[in-house]
Amino acid sequence: MNKRPLSVTSIGCVYIATGAIGFAYHFTEFKARHPVPYDIVWVELLRLIAMVCGVYMLRGHNWARWLALAWIAYHVILSAFHTLSELAIHGLICAILAYLLFRPTATRYFRAALRPSPRRPV
Repeated sequence: MNKRPLSVTSIGCVYIATGAIGFAYHFTEFKARHPVPYDIVWVELLRLIAMVCGVYMLRGHNWARWLALAWIAYHVILSAFHTLSELAIHGLICAILAYLLFRPTATRYFRAALRPSPRRPV
């Protein structure tokens, strides 16, 4: 079994925490507004996606690191419509995550998860 790199563990945990905290924070908006606007549903869906990325990255699924990168890239695009400092921070975070998730050690970890493990005799 290929040992999970610390960077992948850290990023997975950050995605889970970010998704859970954001989900709980925005969940209060469901009660406050009737009918519920679609933007709140979209925000909650994005928070769930973050949690799914974190969990499946920890489990070694290659698609999860690509989805995690797409998730932060989406935030870079969104922040282009806000302040320049927000765009810069999200861009920096995206670059750091891309570097950490696609380093050779992380790539070996995600590739090892794709290979079937040898069967043990019964």
